[in-house]
Order: sequence, then C-alpha cells, then structure tokens
Amino acid sequence: MQDDTSLPLFPLRTVLVPGAALGLRVFEPRYLDLVRECGRRGSGFGICLILDGDEAGAPATPAGVGTEARIEDFDTGPDGLLTLRVRGARRFHVRRTRVRDSGLIIADVDWCAADPSIDLQPEHALLGVVLRKILEHIDGADQAFPEPHFDDAAWVGWRLAELLPLEQPHRQQLLQLDDPDERLETLLRLVDVVDDE
Repeated sequence: MQDDTSLPLFPLRTVLVPGAALGLRVFEPRYLDLVRECGRRGSGFGICLILDGDEAGAPATPAGVGTEARIEDFDTGPDGLLTLRVRGARRFHVRRTRVRDSGLIIADVDWCAADPSIDLQPEHALLGVVLRKILEHIDGADQAFPEPHFDDAAWVGWRLAELLPLEQPHRQQLLQLDDPDERLETLLRLVDVVDDE
C-alpha cells in the first residue's frame, strides 16, 4: 500500500495529527500558490514540524514524518489574509526534499500504513476516561467529534495527542509511532509528566 508521491510542504511550529483540525493564516506567496495548486488538483499538502528555521522567510528544515492536510474551509480574515481550516489525514515519511524558486518545499514521500483497528486494552482504559473528561469540558465537542470511538485505540490516541497540552516534540514523537498501543503507552508516560508539572 506504499504510494510514492510528491507533496508540497507547509512547515510549522506545530504538529498536525490525523483527524485533528487546524486553522492557518496564509500570506506568503509560496503558500498562496500552494493553496491555489491544491484547489485546482483537489489534493492536500504536507504539514511537518519545523526542526530548524522559521515559519516565514527562508525555507525551514522539516521533520521527517508529517501529516497530509486537507482543506475543509477557507475565508478572508479581518486583516485581509487568507485563513484556512484544514484537517489531518494520512501520515507520511519524507524521503527527500527540493526547494522551488519561490521557496516552496516539495517532498517525495512514502505514505504510512493506515492505523489498524484495535480495541482499547484494559491497561489503557484510563486514557479513554481522560479523553471523555476532556471532551465534556469542550464547548461544541459533540459537533467536532460527532462519532466518538472510545473503544478504538488509534482514535483515542490521536484525540489525546490533539487535545492534551503537550510539548510539540512529544506530539511529534507520537506522530512517528505506527502502533496504536505503543502510542497509548507513550501517552500514559506523557500524562504522568503533564500531571507532575
């Protein structure tokens, strides 16, 4: 199921995980071109955590694992800038990158396998409870997550990776794990760290 393809990248100081929504403000010409190109092709683009560099200006060094972003909605903000709402789709590994004259990074990627459907194990039940509690305190959670899957290990892991106040390197660590149970084990350790702070 490996599908080799090219994907334009939008490196950020944040990690997008599968299924998560993210708002973006777009003002640099290279990213306006990216949005136009994705609109024409009906395709997504890649979001990777910045390892070195900045979001604006010279091309940044992206992490080697990222998430495809699909545009769900767009508008113009009060400042006249294009705003997007994107949602995380498939994960990918970056094989190599090249930079266009505009500064846009194009990556050759290998798609990661889709998460297997695994039931939430008894040792991870606490994380399902934590996620329920978090969602109870979010206004509009029933609209944002209309079909919760509290018994699905991958879904619980991604929603916690999205909603917990994690450091971005920790979120990136979770993104790079292929096994939903391993992701939940890592989250258990991270929740202990968050509780201790």
